[in-house]
Amino acid sequence: MGITRVLVANRGEIARRVFATCRRLGLGTVAVYTGPDAAAPHVGEADARVRLAQVNDYLNAGALIAAARAAGADAVHPGYGFLSENADFAATVQDAGLTWVGPPVAAVRAMGSKIEAKKMMAAAGVPVLDELDPDTVSQEQLPVLVKASAGGGGRGMRVVTDLTALAGEVAAARREAQSAFGDPT
Repeated sequence: MGITRVLVANRGEIARRVFATCRRLGLGTVAVYTGPDAAAPHVGEADARVRLAQVNDYLNAGALIAAARAAGADAVHPGYGFLSENADFAATVQDAGLTWVGPPVAAVRAMGSKIEAKKMMAAAGVPVLDELDPDTVSQEQLPVLVKASAGGGGRGMRVVTDLTALAGEVAAARREAQSAFGDPT
């Protein structure tokens, strides 16, 4: 049986773009939203909508799967950011009997960690930059981009132009990645 209705586990412009594609394919759409997003365009443009209890439910696999079931969705599209790079979420969607609209779980797992993805690329002969070691960066090497492995959607990224700020920016990127993605790397 094919896909008939897709829950987009995202919001805003990301969800709207996926909805537009779904409409072109003749698929129904489901928006998820929280209180602050209740009047957002993506909510009104979906065929069905499910309010999430808390803002952090965009990162809650159980809440998203419950929303998909409540709205009669048979597939989940992650959009990008949030849980789109989380292999456990992709697997949980499939384990719930829903279709995962994204790369295979193994590919998400391999590429979801920038650290592991970089190792894979290096092993395949793709040139990669060395890891940033804050203790060895010199003023001449600046600016540098600090990017959390677990980050996505611009979160966990810091441009450093002053060497004295480097340690603090690395710590801030880790805190932001932990808060947004549950992983400080």
